[in-house]
Amino acid sequence: MIAVAAPITTIHLVRHGEVDNPTGVLYGRSAGFHLTELGQEMAAGLAQTFSSDHDIRAVITSPLERAIETGAPTAQACGLQLATTSDLIEADNKFAGLPINDNHLKVLSPRFWPWYKNPFEPSWGEPYVRIVDRMSRAIRSALTAAVGGEAVLVSHQLPIWTLRRFIEGKSLAHDPRRRECSLCSVTSLTFVGRQLLSLDYWEPVGELLKRAHDMVPGTSVAAEKTSR
Repeated sequence: MIAVAAPITTIHLVRHGEVDNPTGVLYGRSAGFHLTELGQEMAAGLAQTFSSDHDIRAVITSPLERAIETGAPTAQACGLQLATTSDLIEADNKFAGLPINDNHLKVLSPRFWPWYKNPFEPSWGEPYVRIVDRMSRAIRSALTAAVGGEAVLVSHQLPIWTLRRFIEGKSLAHDPRRRECSLCSVTSLTFVGRQLLSLDYWEPVGELLKRAHDMVPGTSVAAEKTSR
């Protein structure tokens, strides 16, 4: 009997592009936040990269506008129907709606102290383990949809970074300033069958980051977004 080799499938976890957020609030899961003109340029750059050098068989995004607008150009360029799933949505956060970057000390106000009872969960937002569970579910579904090829999954910084830390066996609690997950960055997971073979991080539109503003720049060269 001839052994059949397991298919190699790559799942690209893409963070959305720059967001139009003039008041500099932590937008979280709030609706109505679209890409800026630069964000659209980032999305177009991703589409060019994925449609010219990759075998993209599925494009799946978070249901939030900024994620859909990031993934839509790639879906169109690859001749695919874009799909959405709540498994890729931004993490829930009690600080959503606050311009926290204008003054980082405001999050230390006594009225927020009850939210800090367990920073390792974290108690101010969606538990890390729940994020890992739903992101893993999205990846399993994409492995089926794109078996033997590649899938683009557009999500958000915290879910992508949390999953990466889980894969690397690191503590899920972390310093946001150390996240390697820039705007429109790609974290690629390559599988043989259902077994993870490798994890790679790359920035196909990295040259645009020096013009960008980001709520949580992490290790990127983008400026921190404020209302000023």
